[in-house]
Amino acid sequence: GLIGFLFMLPGLVIAGLLAVTQPVAGTFKAFGATCPHQGCPVTKVVDGKIECPCHGSQFDISTGAPTADSPAKQSLEAKTATVSGNKIVVV
Repeated sequence: GLIGFLFMLPGLVIAGLLAVTQPVAGTFKAFGATCPHQGCPVTKVVDGKIECPCHGSQFDISTGAPTADSPAKQSLEAKTATVSGNKIVVV
């Protein structure tokens, strides 16, 4: 299991060092929650994009890829999220 913190924001759950999104109903995507630009944690979703508060990098909630104008040029680390009963399992 995950050890650390868990907080939920509209469209984004951060658990430890993971970001889990639900781009469409019933589909969950998981990514490492560390921005590849300078290592800050991503903390929110703005206009359908995961955002890093440090320098404004934004990432697609379905793929984790940075937007064209993002300071980050690498994607968030992709993880596998599956639904098991009423739990989301991330590996």
